[in-house]
Amino acid sequence: MAETLDSITKDVAAREERLITLRRAFHQRPELSFEERETAAEIARVLREAGWEAREGVGGTGVVGLLRGEAPGEGPGRTLLVRADIDALPLQEESDHPWRSRRDGVMHACGHDGHIAIGLILAELLAARRGEFHGTVKLAFQPAEERIGGALAMLADGVMRDPDVDATLGLHLWTPVPVGQVSVAAGPVFSSADEVFLRVRGRGGHGAMPHLAVDPVVVAAQIVVALQTLVAREISPFHPAVVSFGLVRGGGAFNVIADAVELRGTLRAYSQADRESLRRRVGEVARGVAEAMRAHVGYEILGGCPACVNDAGMAELVRRAAVATVGEANVPGGDQRQAASDDMAYLLEQAPGCYFFVGAGDAARGIDAPHHSPRFDIAEESLAVGLETLARATLDYLRP
Repeated sequence: MAETLDSITKDVAAREERLITLRRAFHQRPELSFEERETAAEIARVLREAGWEAREGVGGTGVVGLLRGEAPGEGPGRTLLVRADIDALPLQEESDHPWRSRRDGVMHACGHDGHIAIGLILAELLAARRGEFHGTVKLAFQPAEERIGGALAMLADGVMRDPDVDATLGLHLWTPVPVGQVSVAAGPVFSSADEVFLRVRGRGGHGAMPHLAVDPVVVAAQIVVALQTLVAREISPFHPAVVSFGLVRGGGAFNVIADAVELRGTLRAYSQADRESLRRRVGEVARGVAEAMRAHVGYEILGGCPACVNDAGMAELVRRAAVATVGEANVPGGDQRQAASDDMAYLLEQAPGCYFFVGAGDAARGIDAPHHSPRFDIAEESLAVGLETLARATLDYLRP
């Protein structure tokens, strides 16, 4: 098996040009969440040409590929799910690349075009090596990651069943990490994310006579300040967490006290216990402050997802694969947590797995715009690194 794995570098190099070509083709034809119909049709076509079974319409516009290994072994073997997200963002691209988006106001600004290409070339590579592994690979091309809805939709459509999934893998091209490096760690790597909505109701009046009104602007300000103490005084200093409010809306004239003010914010945490505490305590503190100031507050959690938590065994599997791909020096240890979120978290809750980051940034070449920026780009050498690491980990997991 070691000799087979050593040949993967050569195998990937032979496919690198096609890998880049595929990424650029998908980059030119981005589609928004749950609208990825052309993308899904092309994914299914390539999978079938490579000899995979392909099921379309999973979770709306998702595609699931299935390939069974032919190496001898006892029973049906294990099933590994490999996930790639496929949706784009509502952004106008600012690029002069020949392969820039051809759709106004829609752009692959988070690397999902590269994830699709890696998934499809992985399919071709594994089909050529199906005699070398025992078990089944599921490739889940997931819609609507940017809306934190696609993973749940695929789960509802049975992506983890028939056959039942034993473990999961996924990667994210990540420009904060330099190209040529792979970031992998056990435990939480992406935070949870919850969107919260508060509506503070007071009693409107004249700005010159505040004693006859209940000013929701002042109450909302006090609530925002009070909520900052939740992280500072109720969450362990060894547990990172965030409470931020990005939208405050209320009032319509400089000299009129409004009837109501709306607040929208985000809660982030890396442990489920901290997440649940913040979700509960935001409402309790907001209601307490409002009541003390003669106002009322409504509180809702509008949506979110848990933290992405990697299984230690699966993280070690990927770490070995990454070291074989880029060398020990390019697989840094230590805390690898990122303050973003991803609905890969739901798949990791269903089966032990690993979500890892493939360095895609290169500041010297100006490839350093943040994710979700209209200037976002990737160093395309990252595609081969991601493919090789994923291929090695997959074959290692399913070795006879």
